[in-house]
Amino acid sequence: MANNKSAQKRIQVTKRNRLQNRFYKSSVQTLIKRFFKNLELYKSLKNSETKKKLKESLNLTYSIIDKASKKKLFHKNTAARKKSKLALYFKTVF
Repeated sequence: MANNKSAQKRIQVTKRNRLQNRFYKSSVQTLIKRFFKNLELYKSLKNSETKKKLKESLNLTYSIIDKASKKKLFHKNTAARKKSKLALYFKTVF
């Protein structure tokens, strides 16, 4: 256990940051899965409602990836690679 105030504060800050980082990383994974689920749904139905859902999920995923990259959770090239992969799959259905 920490013996002085500054060490105790660093432990608290580290814990807070770890939880925030975990939130962003798990959110990205969840949104990517949701995007692929909506992609499969659009491939099977091909109506305007599923198209709208697909675009919304892509935009939301891009947003979270950009925020995570801005907070230095992902390297900028990693974020670009993730977004590029999603864009490629999105392009194949249109």
